[in-house]
Amino acid sequence: MTPSTDRPASWQVCLVCANEALETDASVRCRACGGLLEVRHRQPELPGAVLRGLFQTRCCSRPDTTQSGVWRFQELVMPTAGPSPVSHPEGNTPLLYRRAIADWAGVADLFLKHEGHNPTGSFKDRGMTVGMTQAVRIGARAVACASTGNTSASLASYAAHAGLPAFVLVPAGKVAQGKLAQTVGYGATVLAVRGDFDACLRLVDATSELLGLYLLNSVNPFRLEGQKTIVLEMLQQLGWEVPDWIVLPGGNLGNTAAFGKALEEAHTWGLIDRVPRLAVVQAQGAAPFARGFAGEFLQRVRVEAETVATAIRIGDPASWDRAVHSIRYTDGVVLAVPDAEILAAKAVIDRSGVGCEPASAAALAGVRQLTATGKIPHDARVVAVLTGNMLKDPDILLSSSGRDTIKEIDATPEALARAVENRGAGRGEK
Repeated sequence: MTPSTDRPASWQVCLVCANEALETDASVRCRACGGLLEVRHRQPELPGAVLRGLFQTRCCSRPDTTQSGVWRFQELVMPTAGPSPVSHPEGNTPLLYRRAIADWAGVADLFLKHEGHNPTGSFKDRGMTVGMTQAVRIGARAVACASTGNTSASLASYAAHAGLPAFVLVPAGKVAQGKLAQTVGYGATVLAVRGDFDACLRLVDATSELLGLYLLNSVNPFRLEGQKTIVLEMLQQLGWEVPDWIVLPGGNLGNTAAFGKALEEAHTWGLIDRVPRLAVVQAQGAAPFARGFAGEFLQRVRVEAETVATAIRIGDPASWDRAVHSIRYTDGVVLAVPDAEILAAKAVIDRSGVGCEPASAAALAGVRQLTATGKIPHDARVVAVLTGNMLKDPDILLSSSGRDTIKEIDATPEALARAVENRGAGRGEK
Protein backbone atom coordinates (compact mmCIF):
# COMPACT_ATOMS: atom_id res chain seq x y z
CA MET A 1 0.00 0.00 0.00
CA THR A 2 1.38 3.41 -0.92
CA PRO A 3 1.60 5.63 2.15
CA SER A 4 -0.39 8.85 2.20
CA THR A 5 1.62 11.96 1.33
CA ASP A 6 -0.89 14.48 2.68
CA ARG A 7 0.84 14.46 6.07
CA PRO A 8 4.35 15.56 7.08
CA ALA A 9 6.94 12.86 7.69
CA SER A 10 6.33 13.11 11.44
CA TRP A 11 4.02 14.91 13.85
CA GLN A 12 2.89 14.72 17.47
CA VAL A 13 -0.49 13.67 18.85
CA CYS A 14 -1.97 13.82 22.35
CA LEU A 15 -2.84 10.39 23.73
CA VAL A 16 -5.65 11.91 25.82
CA CYS A 17 -7.55 14.32 23.57
CA ALA A 18 -6.02 13.49 20.13
CA ASN A 19 -4.96 17.11 19.60
CA GLU A 20 -2.13 17.26 17.05
CA ALA A 21 1.01 19.38 17.01
CA LEU A 22 3.92 19.93 14.67
CA GLU A 23 6.98 17.78 15.08
CA THR A 24 8.96 20.88 16.04
CA ASP A 25 6.54 22.09 18.73
CA ALA A 26 8.70 22.69 21.81
CA SER A 27 6.10 21.64 24.38
CA VAL A 28 6.51 18.13 25.79
CA ARG A 29 2.83 18.00 26.80
CA CYS A 30 -0.39 18.69 24.92
CA ARG A 31 -1.12 22.42 24.85
CA ALA A 32 -4.85 21.71 24.87
CA CYS A 33 -5.19 19.33 27.85
CA GLY A 34 -1.71 18.69 29.30
CA GLY A 35 -1.71 15.01 28.28
CA LEU A 36 1.31 13.04 27.14
CA LEU A 37 2.29 13.29 23.49
CA GLU A 38 3.37 10.60 21.08
CA VAL A 39 5.40 11.01 17.90
CA ARG A 40 3.72 9.57 14.83
CA HIS A 41 5.48 8.84 11.54
CA ARG A 42 4.04 8.54 8.08
CA GLN A 43 4.36 4.96 6.87
CA PRO A 44 7.74 4.49 5.17
CA GLU A 45 7.57 4.32 1.38
CA LEU A 46 9.77 1.22 1.34
CA PRO A 47 8.26 -2.21 2.15
CA GLY A 48 9.45 -4.08 5.24
CA ALA A 49 11.86 -6.41 3.46
CA VAL A 50 13.58 -3.49 1.74
CA LEU A 51 13.79 -1.56 5.02
CA ARG A 52 15.45 -4.52 6.71
CA GLY A 53 18.02 -4.65 3.94
CA LEU A 54 18.62 -0.90 4.19
CA PHE A 55 19.20 -1.09 7.94
CA GLN A 56 21.64 -3.96 7.43
CA THR A 57 23.73 -1.96 4.95
CA ARG A 58 24.31 0.61 7.70
CA CYS A 59 25.37 -1.95 10.26
CA CYS A 60 28.58 -3.00 11.83
CA SER A 61 31.77 -3.39 9.79
CA ARG A 62 31.18 -1.69 6.45
CA PRO A 63 33.33 1.40 5.78
CA ASP A 64 30.18 3.49 5.15
CA THR A 65 28.40 2.16 8.24
CA THR A 66 26.21 4.32 10.46
CA GLN A 67 28.07 4.23 13.75
CA SER A 68 25.00 4.79 15.91
CA GLY A 69 22.68 1.90 16.69
CA VAL A 70 19.90 4.48 16.99
CA TRP A 71 20.35 6.56 13.85
CA ARG A 72 20.76 3.43 11.74
CA PHE A 73 16.96 3.29 12.04
CA GLN A 74 16.42 6.98 11.29
CA GLU A 75 13.39 6.41 9.04
CA LEU A 76 11.55 4.93 12.04
CA VAL A 77 12.91 7.35 14.65
CA MET A 78 13.23 10.88 13.27
CA PRO A 79 13.15 10.94 9.46
CA THR A 80 13.75 14.70 9.31
CA ALA A 81 16.76 14.80 11.67
CA GLY A 82 19.29 15.55 8.97
CA PRO A 83 22.86 14.25 8.76
CA SER A 84 24.25 15.59 12.07
CA PRO A 85 22.32 14.37 15.12
CA VAL A 86 23.78 14.79 18.61
CA SER A 87 25.36 11.35 18.84
CA HIS A 88 28.33 9.76 20.66
CA PRO A 89 27.49 7.23 18.98
CA GLU A 90 25.26 5.00 21.06
CA GLY A 91 23.55 1.63 20.67
CA ASN A 92 25.24 -1.36 19.04
CA THR A 93 24.86 -3.19 22.35
CA PRO A 94 25.48 -6.94 22.48
CA LEU A 95 22.97 -9.75 22.58
CA LEU A 96 24.59 -12.21 24.97
CA TYR A 97 24.08 -15.87 25.82
CA ARG A 98 25.45 -17.51 28.95
CA ARG A 99 24.45 -21.09 29.73
CA ALA A 100 24.78 -20.59 33.50
CA ILE A 101 22.28 -17.72 33.41
CA ALA A 102 19.85 -19.64 31.19
CA ASP A 103 20.05 -22.69 33.46
CA TRP A 104 19.39 -20.57 36.57
CA ALA A 105 16.38 -18.93 34.94
CA GLY A 106 14.98 -22.26 33.74
CA VAL A 107 14.72 -21.41 30.04
CA ALA A 108 17.31 -22.74 27.60
CA ASP A 109 16.95 -20.14 24.84
CA LEU A 110 17.58 -16.99 26.88
CA PHE A 111 19.46 -13.97 25.52
CA LEU A 112 20.49 -10.83 27.36
CA LYS A 113 20.31 -7.49 25.54
CA HIS A 114 22.88 -5.51 27.51
CA GLU A 115 22.18 -1.78 27.35
CA GLY A 116 24.87 -1.14 29.92
CA HIS A 117 27.29 -1.06 26.98
CA ASN A 118 26.01 2.37 25.91
CA PRO A 119 28.40 5.37 26.27
CA THR A 120 27.23 6.46 29.74
CA GLY A 121 26.41 2.91 30.82
CA SER A 122 22.63 2.71 30.39
CA PHE A 123 19.82 2.53 27.85
CA LYS A 124 19.05 6.20 28.51
CA ASP A 125 21.58 7.19 25.84
CA ARG A 126 19.32 5.84 23.10
CA GLY A 127 16.52 8.18 24.07
CA MET A 128 18.82 11.06 24.91
CA THR A 129 20.46 11.22 21.47
CA VAL A 130 17.02 11.79 19.92
CA GLY A 131 15.78 14.10 22.66
CA MET A 132 18.93 16.23 22.55
CA THR A 133 18.80 16.37 18.75
CA GLN A 134 15.25 17.69 19.07
CA ALA A 135 16.42 20.21 21.69
CA VAL A 136 18.97 21.60 19.24
CA ARG A 137 16.43 21.62 16.38
CA ILE A 138 13.96 23.74 18.34
CA GLY A 139 16.63 26.10 19.66
CA ALA A 140 16.44 25.14 23.33
CA ARG A 141 18.59 27.33 25.59
CA ALA A 142 18.97 24.75 28.37
CA VAL A 143 17.80 21.22 29.21
CA ALA A 144 16.59 19.58 32.40
CA CYS A 145 15.43 16.30 33.91
CA ALA A 146 14.47 14.59 37.12
CA SER A 147 16.40 11.41 37.73
CA THR A 148 17.24 8.46 39.92
CA GLY A 149 20.70 8.64 38.34
CA ASN A 150 20.90 7.11 34.87
CA THR A 151 18.91 9.84 33.11
CA SER A 152 20.95 12.55 34.80
CA ALA A 153 24.24 10.99 33.68
CA SER A 154 23.00 10.64 30.11
CA LEU A 155 21.50 14.13 29.97
CA ALA A 156 24.69 15.66 31.33
CA SER A 157 26.84 13.89 28.76
CA TYR A 158 24.70 14.70 25.74
CA ALA A 159 24.14 18.29 26.87
CA ALA A 160 27.90 18.75 27.11
CA HIS A 161 28.20 17.34 23.59
CA ALA A 162 25.52 19.76 22.34
CA GLY A 163 26.94 22.73 24.25
CA LEU A 164 23.77 23.28 26.29
CA PRO A 165 23.50 24.04 30.03
CA ALA A 166 21.99 21.10 31.92
CA PHE A 167 20.04 21.02 35.18
CA VAL A 168 19.22 17.74 36.91
CA LEU A 169 16.96 17.25 39.92
CA VAL A 170 17.71 14.20 42.02
CA PRO A 171 16.23 12.94 45.31
CA ALA A 172 18.62 14.02 48.05
CA GLY A 173 20.60 11.11 49.45
CA LYS A 174 18.92 8.53 47.22
CA VAL A 175 21.13 8.39 44.13
CA ALA A 176 23.89 5.82 43.66
CA GLN A 177 27.32 7.44 43.85
CA GLY A 178 28.46 6.07 40.49
CA LYS A 179 25.61 7.78 38.69
CA LEU A 180 25.98 11.02 40.63
CA ALA A 181 29.71 11.12 39.90
CA GLN A 182 29.04 10.82 36.17
CA THR A 183 26.53 13.66 36.25
CA VAL A 184 28.92 15.97 38.10
CA GLY A 185 31.83 14.98 35.88
CA TYR A 186 29.98 15.89 32.69
CA GLY A 187 29.32 19.36 34.09
CA ALA A 188 25.60 19.45 34.83
CA THR A 189 24.16 21.53 37.66
CA VAL A 190 22.86 19.01 40.21
CA LEU A 191 19.95 20.05 42.43
CA ALA A 192 19.33 17.62 45.31
CA VAL A 193 15.64 17.87 46.16
CA ARG A 194 14.32 17.00 49.60
CA GLY A 195 11.84 14.40 48.35
CA ASP A 196 11.67 11.26 46.22
CA PHE A 197 11.98 10.92 42.44
CA ASP A 198 8.28 11.52 41.93
CA ALA A 199 8.56 14.86 43.74
CA CYS A 200 11.52 15.80 41.53
CA LEU A 201 9.60 15.00 38.37
CA ARG A 202 6.49 16.87 39.47
CA LEU A 203 8.61 19.93 40.23
CA VAL A 204 10.54 20.05 36.97
CA ASP A 205 7.51 19.07 34.88
CA ALA A 206 5.48 21.94 36.33
CA THR A 207 8.15 24.60 35.95
CA SER A 208 10.45 23.71 33.05
CA GLU A 209 8.60 25.61 30.32
CA LEU A 210 8.21 28.67 32.55
CA LEU A 211 11.95 28.65 33.28
CA GLY A 212 12.96 28.08 29.65
CA LEU A 213 14.17 24.51 30.23
CA TYR A 214 13.52 21.79 27.66
CA LEU A 215 12.41 18.75 29.66
CA LEU A 216 14.11 15.50 28.71
CA ASN A 217 12.47 12.94 30.96
CA SER A 218 10.59 10.12 29.29
CA VAL A 219 7.44 12.26 29.28
CA ASN A 220 9.22 13.77 26.27
CA PRO A 221 7.97 11.74 23.29
CA PHE A 222 11.27 11.98 21.41
CA ARG A 223 13.03 10.07 24.18
CA LEU A 224 10.80 7.09 23.46
CA GLU A 225 11.61 7.22 19.75
CA GLY A 226 15.24 6.53 20.59
CA GLN A 227 14.40 3.84 23.12
CA LYS A 228 12.39 1.99 20.46
CA THR A 229 15.69 1.06 18.85
CA ILE A 230 16.50 -1.37 21.69
CA VAL A 231 13.80 -3.56 20.17
CA LEU A 232 14.68 -2.79 16.55
CA GLU A 233 18.35 -3.60 17.07
CA MET A 234 17.46 -6.74 19.03
CA LEU A 235 15.25 -7.93 16.17
CA GLN A 236 17.99 -7.19 13.66
CA GLN A 237 20.48 -9.21 15.74
CA LEU A 238 18.03 -12.12 15.72
CA GLY A 239 17.71 -11.94 11.94
CA TRP A 240 14.23 -10.45 12.39
CA GLU A 241 13.06 -13.75 13.88
CA VAL A 242 10.72 -12.66 16.66
CA PRO A 243 11.32 -14.03 20.19
CA ASP A 244 8.40 -15.35 22.20
CA TRP A 245 8.98 -12.99 25.12
CA ILE A 246 10.81 -9.74 25.82
CA VAL A 247 11.32 -9.17 29.55
CA LEU A 248 12.35 -5.79 30.96
CA PRO A 249 12.50 -3.91 34.26
CA GLY A 250 9.73 -1.39 34.95
CA GLY A 251 10.23 1.94 36.71
CA ASN A 252 8.95 5.10 35.07
CA LEU A 253 7.68 2.83 32.23
CA GLY A 254 9.25 4.75 29.36
CA ASN A 255 10.82 1.58 27.96
CA THR A 256 7.55 -0.31 28.31
CA ALA A 257 5.82 2.37 26.25
CA ALA A 258 8.67 2.51 23.73
CA PHE A 259 8.84 -1.27 23.30
CA GLY A 260 5.12 -1.56 22.61
CA LYS A 261 5.30 1.27 20.09
CA ALA A 262 8.31 -0.28 18.36
CA LEU A 263 6.59 -3.64 18.04
CA GLU A 264 3.33 -2.14 16.81
CA GLU A 265 5.09 -0.09 14.14
CA ALA A 266 7.39 -2.96 13.13
CA HIS A 267 4.41 -5.26 12.66
CA THR A 268 2.30 -2.67 10.84
CA TRP A 269 5.13 -1.77 8.49
CA GLY A 270 6.04 -5.36 7.65
CA LEU A 271 9.34 -5.68 9.49
CA ILE A 272 8.05 -8.61 11.57
CA ASP A 273 5.26 -11.12 11.01
CA ARG A 274 4.11 -11.50 14.61
CA VAL A 275 4.35 -9.68 17.93
CA PRO A 276 6.17 -11.08 20.99
CA ARG A 277 4.75 -10.76 24.48
CA LEU A 278 6.16 -8.22 26.91
CA ALA A 279 6.81 -8.98 30.57
CA VAL A 280 7.48 -5.98 32.80
CA VAL A 281 9.18 -6.70 36.11
CA GLN A 282 9.05 -4.33 39.07
CA ALA A 283 10.64 -4.49 42.50
CA GLN A 284 8.15 -5.55 45.14
CA GLY A 285 8.69 -2.34 47.09
CA ALA A 286 8.08 -0.16 44.05
CA ALA A 287 5.37 -1.99 42.14
CA PRO A 288 2.47 0.32 41.29
CA PHE A 289 2.22 -0.99 37.73
CA ALA A 290 2.16 -4.61 38.88
CA ARG A 291 -0.65 -3.76 41.28
CA GLY A 292 -2.48 -1.97 38.50
CA PHE A 293 -2.11 -5.00 36.25
CA ALA A 294 -3.50 -7.26 38.99
CA GLY A 295 -6.55 -4.98 39.05
CA GLU A 296 -6.89 -5.04 35.24
CA PHE A 297 -5.73 -1.40 35.13
CA LEU A 298 -9.13 -0.20 36.31
CA GLN A 299 -7.40 2.49 38.32
CA ARG A 300 -3.99 4.10 38.44
CA VAL A 301 -1.92 3.06 41.45
CA ARG A 302 0.64 5.18 43.28
CA VAL A 303 2.94 3.95 46.06
CA GLU A 304 5.76 5.13 48.30
CA ALA A 305 8.64 3.38 46.56
CA GLU A 306 11.51 1.66 48.32
CA THR A 307 13.87 -0.90 46.79
CA VAL A 308 17.54 -1.69 46.50
CA ALA A 309 17.10 -1.31 42.72
CA THR A 310 17.48 2.47 42.71
CA ALA A 311 16.91 2.92 38.96
CA ILE A 312 13.32 1.64 39.30
CA ARG A 313 12.55 3.16 42.72
CA ILE A 314 9.56 5.05 41.34
CA GLY A 315 6.09 5.10 42.85
CA ASP A 316 4.15 7.17 40.31
CA PRO A 317 5.27 6.20 36.78
CA ALA A 318 4.90 9.01 34.24
CA SER A 319 4.32 6.75 31.23
CA TRP A 320 1.51 4.75 32.87
CA ASP A 321 -1.12 5.16 30.12
CA ARG A 322 1.33 4.53 27.29
CA ALA A 323 2.62 1.45 29.10
CA VAL A 324 -0.90 0.09 29.65
CA HIS A 325 -1.42 0.25 25.89
CA SER A 326 1.83 -1.70 25.34
CA ILE A 327 0.82 -4.46 27.75
CA ARG A 328 -2.61 -4.79 26.22
CA TYR A 329 -1.30 -4.70 22.65
CA THR A 330 1.28 -7.45 23.28
CA ASP A 331 -0.88 -9.55 25.62
CA GLY A 332 1.82 -8.87 28.16
CA VAL A 333 2.15 -9.39 31.88
CA VAL A 334 3.44 -7.35 34.81
CA LEU A 335 4.90 -8.84 37.97
CA ALA A 336 6.84 -7.86 41.08
CA VAL A 337 9.85 -9.61 42.60
CA PRO A 338 11.41 -9.15 46.07
CA ASP A 339 14.74 -7.38 46.49
CA ALA A 340 16.29 -10.67 47.64
CA GLU A 341 15.46 -12.27 44.29
CA ILE A 342 16.79 -9.24 42.42
CA LEU A 343 20.11 -9.50 44.26
CA ALA A 344 20.24 -13.27 43.67
CA ALA A 345 19.73 -12.71 39.95
CA LYS A 346 22.36 -9.97 39.96
CA ALA A 347 24.87 -12.34 41.56
CA VAL A 348 24.27 -14.90 38.79
CA ILE A 349 24.71 -12.25 36.10
CA ASP A 350 27.82 -10.78 37.73
CA ARG A 351 29.47 -14.14 38.33
CA SER A 352 28.94 -15.07 34.69
CA GLY A 353 31.19 -12.17 33.68
CA VAL A 354 28.32 -10.09 32.27
CA GLY A 355 27.50 -7.77 35.20
CA CYS A 356 24.64 -5.30 35.61
CA GLU A 357 23.09 -2.83 38.02
CA PRO A 358 20.37 -4.13 40.40
CA ALA A 359 17.43 -2.79 38.39
CA SER A 360 18.62 -4.77 35.37
CA ALA A 361 18.66 -7.97 37.38
CA ALA A 362 14.94 -7.59 38.04
CA ALA A 363 14.40 -8.75 34.45
CA LEU A 364 16.23 -12.04 35.06
CA ALA A 365 14.46 -12.55 38.39
CA GLY A 366 11.21 -12.08 36.52
CA VAL A 367 12.14 -14.65 33.87
CA ARG A 368 12.91 -17.17 36.61
CA GLN A 369 9.56 -16.52 38.32
CA LEU A 370 7.58 -16.69 35.09
CA THR A 371 9.29 -19.94 34.11
CA ALA A 372 8.76 -21.50 37.53
CA THR A 373 5.03 -20.73 37.38
CA GLY A 374 4.70 -22.06 33.82
CA LYS A 375 3.85 -18.69 32.27
CA ILE A 376 6.97 -18.88 30.12
CA PRO A 377 7.55 -22.41 28.70
CA HIS A 378 11.01 -23.89 29.19
CA ASP A 379 11.49 -24.09 25.41
CA ALA A 380 10.49 -20.47 24.70
CA ARG A 381 12.88 -17.99 23.14
CA VAL A 382 13.28 -15.11 25.59
CA VAL A 383 15.23 -11.86 25.53
CA ALA A 384 15.81 -10.16 28.88
CA VAL A 385 16.92 -6.53 28.77
CA LEU A 386 19.71 -5.43 31.09
CA THR A 387 19.34 -1.68 31.37
CA GLY A 388 22.54 -0.56 33.10
CA ASN A 389 26.22 -1.25 33.75
CA MET A 390 27.25 -2.94 37.02
CA LEU A 391 29.38 0.08 38.05
CA LYS A 392 26.29 2.28 38.11
CA ASP A 393 25.66 1.18 41.70
CA PRO A 394 29.02 0.18 43.24
CA ASP A 395 27.74 0.56 46.81
CA ILE A 396 25.54 -2.51 46.34
CA LEU A 397 28.50 -4.57 45.16
CA LEU A 398 30.63 -3.59 48.13
CA SER A 399 27.94 -3.73 50.80
CA SER A 400 26.87 -7.32 50.13
CA SER A 401 28.86 -10.39 49.14
CA GLY A 402 31.47 -8.31 47.34
CA ARG A 403 33.31 -7.47 50.55
CA ASP A 404 33.89 -11.18 51.19
CA THR A 405 36.17 -11.39 48.15
CA ILE A 406 38.48 -8.58 49.33
CA LYS A 407 41.23 -10.12 51.47
CA GLU A 408 44.05 -8.14 53.06
CA ILE A 409 47.36 -10.02 53.24
CA ASP A 410 50.97 -9.35 54.16
CA ALA A 411 53.44 -8.59 51.36
CA THR A 412 55.07 -12.03 51.58
CA PRO A 413 55.10 -15.07 49.28
CA GLU A 414 53.78 -17.20 52.13
CA ALA A 415 50.70 -15.00 52.65
CA LEU A 416 49.94 -15.01 48.95
CA ALA A 417 50.32 -18.79 48.80
CA ARG A 418 47.90 -19.24 51.69
CA ALA A 419 45.35 -16.96 50.05
CA VAL A 420 45.58 -18.84 46.76
CA GLU A 421 45.32 -22.20 48.52
CA ASN A 422 42.32 -21.14 50.58
CA ARG A 423 40.55 -19.70 47.56
CA GLY A 424 41.17 -22.88 45.61
CA ALA A 425 39.84 -24.98 48.46
CA GLY A 426 36.73 -22.82 48.73
CA ARG A 427 37.68 -21.44 52.15
CA GLY A 428 37.99 -17.82 53.26
CA GLU A 429 41.23 -16.24 54.44
CA LYS A 430 41.59 -16.43 58.20
